[in-house]
Amino acid sequence: MTTHPWLHIVGIGEDGLDGLTPATRAVVEAAEIIVGGNRHHTLSERITAERMEWPSPFDALIDTLKSLAGRRVVVLATGDPLWYSVGARIGREIHPTEITYHPQISAFQLAAARMGWSLADVETLTVHGRPVEQMIAFIQPDQRLLILTTGAETPAQIARFLTDRGFGKSSMTVLAAMGGENEERFDGIAESWAHDVPEFNTLAVECIAAPDCALLPRVPGLADELFQHDGTMTKREVRAVTLAKLMPMRGALLWDIGTGCGSVAVEWMRAARYARAIGIEPRADRRAMAAANALALGVPKFQIIEGSAPAALGGLEAPDAIFVGGGLDPEVFAAAWAALRPLGRLVANSVTLESEQTLLDLHSAHGGELAKLSIQRAEPVGPRTGWRPFMPVTQWSLVKR
Repeated sequence: MTTHPWLHIVGIGEDGLDGLTPATRAVVEAAEIIVGGNRHHTLSERITAERMEWPSPFDALIDTLKSLAGRRVVVLATGDPLWYSVGARIGREIHPTEITYHPQISAFQLAAARMGWSLADVETLTVHGRPVEQMIAFIQPDQRLLILTTGAETPAQIARFLTDRGFGKSSMTVLAAMGGENEERFDGIAESWAHDVPEFNTLAVECIAAPDCALLPRVPGLADELFQHDGTMTKREVRAVTLAKLMPMRGALLWDIGTGCGSVAVEWMRAARYARAIGIEPRADRRAMAAANALALGVPKFQIIEGSAPAALGGLEAPDAIFVGGGLDPEVFAAAWAALRPLGRLVANSVTLESEQTLLDLHSAHGGELAKLSIQRAEPVGPRTGWRPFMPVTQWSLVKR
């Protein structure tokens, strides 16, 4: 490992070299090799250095950079290299002592300034090179969003998402080439969005909800009818309690064993930034429903695999939490518990007497908490209203210490 910085990751804006500080510009001018995309090379074309394009596949970038260790290498990125940009990816693979970062004003900062919005009061998102559907989870009344898009078609896609969910009156602004001579702005409303915009752009959205909009909070407990299901699912009230015990956290991984329609995993991923989930389900029809729910509710990265526990658990990344919606037995528990990371949470629900006895036995052997959840909903009974009970759920939860 080289012990001094040889790799410089430089943020550059539409004003090119003129927008860099003198010290950063000197670094770029002294580079032997400059790595970046076509746009970055165009912005720095006055510099005479060996040029390298982003490799394909992009994951080859790290090996390419490591092969250049010891030379004066500059990677050009847009804006702030550590804010939804290539700098973070490189920094996970190359030791920080070998890298110097040179941030520029980010697209988010420029967009916030153009809109007159406080960055502290907006959600900053990226769908650049990622599924556009993941922004759906952030559609909330009166929410302001700044989104790095993936291309010229992205604003129209997001306009459809907004309109389909009752947010068609939301204002949308596309900002392109910010800070450069060719800066452009396009304003419109989601339900009537029809602009042709440049490929490279940033989108600002001010969400405006209609009285009959679909309210999709990120706290657990979405309405059952928002999910495609075949009747076998963790119901809304039980799901909320279950997620509270699973404790979604930023970047944490859930195993949802017997995922069914995926309701628990989908809400887990919505509840915390970058939360991940793997759903294990033997039935193809239920896997299809889970995939459809993930797309519709804004968590397209939900990973769904075919199989049954414990066989399907081998080789999976160790989880931070595990949910078993039914069918927990000592063999499944042993495999799941062994894989669970320290401080991991395991929650198992049961509705049958046989599976309840299994939970009682496991609780006796391993401790944790037992709860009986009884839910009743008011429903019409002829011309009147009465309570209709659901099957009671026995819930066992514990934390791995």
